[in-house]
Amino acid sequence: MILAVWVPLLVPFLAAPAARRLADALPPRPAAWLLAAASTGLALCSAAALSLLTVAGALRLPYVAALGHLVTPFDAVPVAVARPAGCAAAALLALSGLALIRTARRQLGELRTARRRLAPSTGELAVVRDPGPYAYALPGRPGRIVVTTGMLRALEPAEREALFAHERAHLRGRHHLFLAAAELAAHLHPSLRSLRAPLAYALERWADEAAAGAVGDRRLAARAIGRAALAGRTAAHAPRPRAALAAVAGPVPRRVAALLDRRPSTAPLRSRGPGLIAAALLVCLCASAVSAAEAAADLHGGIETAQGEH
Repeated sequence: MILAVWVPLLVPFLAAPAARRLADALPPRPAAWLLAAASTGLALCSAAALSLLTVAGALRLPYVAALGHLVTPFDAVPVAVARPAGCAAAALLALSGLALIRTARRQLGELRTARRRLAPSTGELAVVRDPGPYAYALPGRPGRIVVTTGMLRALEPAEREALFAHERAHLRGRHHLFLAAAELAAHLHPSLRSLRAPLAYALERWADEAAAGAVGDRRLAARAIGRAALAGRTAAHAPRPRAALAAVAGPVPRRVAALLDRRPSTAPLRSRGPGLIAAALLVCLCASAVSAAEAAADLHGGIETAQGEH
């Protein structure tokens, strides 16, 4: 166990850069799924490893050993390693849990506050009387597209439809859940924080492509996003919840350039580089999962031995 349990804690430092490189080579939708799945899987394996270290350290305490009905000392992990590693793992888990709870409460509070500001309506579109130009997709049941009168005045009718299609894509794709997964991963392992920005960009590009398809004009979608971003720069800070996505978020010039690129976003990958990176990332994920499972099996076996069942 003592060797296997460290693999899920170290692998993310190698897997996170590989995931970023691979996401850059993929179309937006699979890139978003890749980043969300990789960060969640690596984070869960890391949390499992910390939990196993915590249990191994706790079993060295007399009252915990008594609760576990251990008749002989638990020796699956040397005492010189079990106690300090267990204390450190328990502290990291506690700090991560508290930070995650605090972030979740803050974001849920922001979403509730944003919903209370809207007039009761059964429609998808919520127009707010505000000269400040901003718009965003507010998740919930039902999801709402929030747009101000200032933003409506800043765009032409066709551009408004492109903007609405962009925000509608966020709601239909449940993109806020992708961001929640990235936030969870970032709190569980420090190296996974670097995946939040690429994931947010992939989600915006996903919605950009959906908007371009909905209006049937990539240049129109690019113009709408660019004009909305320029209008938003002159406004005061928009009261947008952090869990809500907006068309003007992220590196807008890069997104506009991608929309104006006439090459299809779903073009097949011809280089061997992305394939090699994908293979390396898959190896990292499998190694992390297998090592966590092996460490759990070793811990279980050590407990059974200490209980005199073998």
